Amino acid sequence: MTQVIVVGGGPAGAATAFQLARAGVHVTILDRAHFPRDKPCSEYMSPQASRILDAMGVLEQIEQSGAAHLAGMRVRAPNGATFHGRFADVRGFRGYRDRGLALRRTILDNLLVDRARAAGAVVREGVRVTALRRDSSGRVTGVDVIDEKGGTQTLSAAVVVGADGLRSVVARRLDLAATRLAQRRVAFVTHFTGIDMGDSGEMHVERDGYLGLADVGGGMTNVAVVVPRSRAREASGDPAAFVDAWIARRRHVAPRFGKAVRVTPVLATGPFASASRRAWAPGAALVGDAADFYDPFTGEGIYAALRGAELLAPRIIDALAATAPADRDAPLRAYDSARIAEFRGKWSVEQIIGVAVSFPAVMNVAARSLALRPHMAHTIVGVTGDFVPAREVLRPSFLLRLLLPWTRGTKRQDQALVNHEAP
Repeated sequence: MTQVIVVGGGPAGAATAFQLARAGVHVTILDRAHFPRDKPCSEYMSPQASRILDAMGVLEQIEQSGAAHLAGMRVRAPNGATFHGRFADVRGFRGYRDRGLALRRTILDNLLVDRARAAGAVVREGVRVTALRRDSSGRVTGVDVIDEKGGTQTLSAAVVVGADGLRSVVARRLDLAATRLAQRRVAFVTHFTGIDMGDSGEMHVERDGYLGLADVGGGMTNVAVVVPRSRAREASGDPAAFVDAWIARRRHVAPRFGKAVRVTPVLATGPFASASRRAWAPGAALVGDAADFYDPFTGEGIYAALRGAELLAPRIIDALAATAPADRDAPLRAYDSARIAEFRGKWSVEQIIGVAVSFPAVMNVAARSLALRPHMAHTIVGVTGDFVPAREVLRPSFLLRLLLPWTRGTKRQDQALVNHEAP
């Protein structure tokens, strides 16, 4: 018997289980894979993710495991205009650290699951959730699972957490999964050695997608080619050949792969732009990518998973303390409201960036503007780094300068942008 079942052992699930187990809750993680396991991902953690990892007592282990430090992000538009935003150069705001981290998911997820296990969580691997159990009122009361040998079992719990990613079984069984009205993309992710990388991640935006590069430690570079779903069909059968051909057509980046060696298989993930209609139901909640994921361009996934766990765990504890099952709904509803309040601004920024990436002319103009005004580039990277409030780039004055780089403002307006003040 367990009080809480967490479906999925990635960052969202492991962090939620850790928070609950540390508070004395009997919690069980169910994952269909065996750890360590690979996962297609940008593998980037924002500066603020380090705060949560430190609070979990796992940051030092991540550092010792060879995580790369990223000072910021360099972005190239289709016309070649390039800007470079750096976390340490943001004025008026300071993150938990002035660098982000990047580490293979094979290492990171294993560390987080081990941390949850050490806190008291039960971890069951090689177990796939097939259905949710409900009582006569429709309240979730547990899950049906099947193991690798075909054995079936019903597990009961007061709360079931869906932390099972983009195509969440829990979200679909709750009929909460939805699709945003946006261009949906698919990512092809692999790792190379032999690519010369500086101290920052890179995004190369093209007319038919974009390429992400990031040092992930150990001499390895995370390479992600992200294309519209319509183009992704070309990769069926041989995704490695598709990635190689896509990169080879980019004369500005192809030479850097001349002596590079692919060292992991090409894994696909997507389509993105998924969301839940809400992140709770009677007896259940969603966290991480199962609740919301827009696009990997801004690298929000791991931080959102960790922060979502921080928001959810206390509400689950409140729900468990309720004497009547119906009284457990209010804390879970409060979690959903807190989640929306926490991420609403960031979602707006991600959607604006998504529009720019989808329309080359807009991206060209925005990149030129940010190249001319580095302080604006630092601010945007600070927002994607989760330590600058989204309102700083949602100001009308900021957006005007972003889209009209040739507009010359007054000295007072320029200084206001530097100081993060409203002109």
